Amino acid sequence: MSSVWILALICCYFLLLFVISYLTTRKVDQQSFYTGNRRAPWYIISVAMIGTSVSGVTFVSVPGWVLTDQFAYLQMVLGFVAGYITIAQILLPLFYRLRLPSIYSYLGDRFGHSSYKTGASFFLLSRTLGSAFRLFVVAIVLQKALFDALHVPFWVTVAVTIALIFLYTRKGGVKTVIWTDTVQTLVLISTVLFCIIWIARDMGLSFSGVVQTISDSGMARIWHFDDPAGKLFFWKQFLAGMFTVIVMTGLDQDQMQKNLSCRNLRDAQKNMYWYGCAFLPVNLIFLSLGVLLALYARNHGVELPRNGDELFPMLATGVNPQTGVLFFGPVIGMMFILGIISAAYSSADSALTALTTSFTVDILGVRDDDPHLLRKRTLVHVGLSIVLGVVIILFRMINDDSVIKSIYTVAGYTYGPLLGLYAFGLFTRFQIRDRWVPLVAVLSPGCCYLLSRFSEELLFGYKMGFEVLIWNGALTFLGLFLLRRR
Repeated sequence: MSSVWILALICCYFLLLFVISYLTTRKVDQQSFYTGNRRAPWYIISVAMIGTSVSGVTFVSVPGWVLTDQFAYLQMVLGFVAGYITIAQILLPLFYRLRLPSIYSYLGDRFGHSSYKTGASFFLLSRTLGSAFRLFVVAIVLQKALFDALHVPFWVTVAVTIALIFLYTRKGGVKTVIWTDTVQTLVLISTVLFCIIWIARDMGLSFSGVVQTISDSGMARIWHFDDPAGKLFFWKQFLAGMFTVIVMTGLDQDQMQKNLSCRNLRDAQKNMYWYGCAFLPVNLIFLSLGVLLALYARNHGVELPRNGDELFPMLATGVNPQTGVLFFGPVIGMMFILGIISAAYSSADSALTALTTSFTVDILGVRDDDPHLLRKRTLVHVGLSIVLGVVIILFRMINDDSVIKSIYTVAGYTYGPLLGLYAFGLFTRFQIRDRWVPLVAVLSPGCCYLLSRFSEELLFGYKMGFEVLIWNGALTFLGLFLLRRR
């Protein structure tokens, strides 16, 4: 693909985002950044949240996951749906009753100052790492597809990526992000569907032929009930998915900031139900694309990559060594670039807004009546942008696994204390010795890490997977129970 055409496409795409940013920030105040003045239509937020959840990681990693785990990921996705229902019924009524700019203020009201700061700190850590992992994917693809040919260093690619996000979110915050994410969600899903149609036509398959081909491929196995000790066992995947959603959506300022911008609780719950139900077919489409990509590669004598994350980028933008031309042609290549940019930025822009909100409100304690609020918030926005860039560069140096697996693994350790804190607050009436909460929140992930490393020896062959999140939350809950007081 021509670097000039790719660069022109990227420029046009970001021009569209800046136009949206301008239109949504003509009449803004401080609450527009945090909650969008609670006037956003629930159906628009639902579409925007799909883009936030999908991200560049899903766009690249989920299709490649079929090479090792088939369709087992759908077991987790079913757990996601159960988690969304739990959020709509338990957490959303609580947050709408409190009407707080940051959801972690609940911990301060329930337990005390140390618990409040601990919860906010673990969110900042979790979301910073998760967002960096997601942006890492798009930075790598852009580097290989465009900037390597222009002899631009990787750190410059990362800097440009972060700077663009900062520029179109710095003023409107969540009010802008809702609308930009909606556009980006529609773009990325259209891209995937377009790729599926192109491959199906190349293979001479109708819709029913695509379904039958995927079913007969040997890569479409969903259910795993045969090995309770294995990582793909259904109940381990289902429960891990359910609790992952509860913490990564329900206890995450990023996602809840969008929900809290709905007009009322009823609209927020409708948003959550529709969003949760849509997540299942969206991921089914990505997995189906993965099977078609693998079959296309085999039919054309192309060696499958060892790392599943490389499957989609390799075929969408790579050159066939046998023919010397692009595998899918320039149109699909351009669509892929557009899709992965949409996926990555729809996740990263809302994450940066949420991180700025949480750090400004929870850590610095800045309130709406502070005369220097805008200046402080801008400095935080800039600082967190720099931090994201540094983490992306570090991750490139150490990553040796599928990015989506890295995200869920990290989430299990960093979101576990949040799960334990909120569960203890919601389902017990105990007060606790607040000043010891940070120690419990640090020890629980540490114990889980050791348990995960030696689970097969200690637990008679049991292999711990993503359900480490549940163990982590349980240990935090136990630690808080030991700290209880009358």
